[in-house]
Amino acid sequence: MADPVRKHIFQSGGVLELLQADITTQQVDAIVNAANDRLIHSGGVAGVISSRGGPEIQQESTHWVQEHGPVPHNAPALTRAGRLPCHYVIHAVGPIWEEGDEDRKLADAIQGSLLLADKQAFTSLAIPPISTGIFGFPKERAAGIFYKTISRFFQDHPASSLRLIRLTIIDEPTLAVFTEAFDRWFSPTGNNPLT
Repeated sequence: MADPVRKHIFQSGGVLELLQADITTQQVDAIVNAANDRLIHSGGVAGVISSRGGPEIQQESTHWVQEHGPVPHNAPALTRAGRLPCHYVIHAVGPIWEEGDEDRKLADAIQGSLLLADKQAFTSLAIPPISTGIFGFPKERAAGIFYKTISRFFQDHPASSLRLIRLTIIDEPTLAVFTEAFDRWFSPTGNNPLT
């Protein structure tokens, strides 16, 4: 298991870890999949999760969409994890850059994932940098939205079952941007009112 590159403990006792790793290897209650609204897991993070987890993930995803319709940004879908070492997959739909109102949609996808994990009484969650790959969301801008949304979640839900969030990034360039933003956001001398 990779050691965190950065770690922050919030006043509520919740922990945020930033690490470089393959999200499909994370031994947590659930991982977040960066999905499209039809839950067709053919490329990017979604394709890897579906391939390694086995056909069960796509089958359950297809059934979910048939039952509920397209997945909105603020209300992710949940399936079992198949052969993955986690137990569940939360399928969150982030925005495609330049589709409009991207900041709110990304914050909704992150917050929706955290609220669903809390509702399911999960204690640990690994989440990728949603929308920063093939969806084209600028990495530095996304990093600030991730840290603000996670900080606010732990502030607003101090009794949440969710105690560990691992922001799990596989590629070096994205990790570098998120690490730099982490140091600014959680600096002891910073002006972040949420930590």
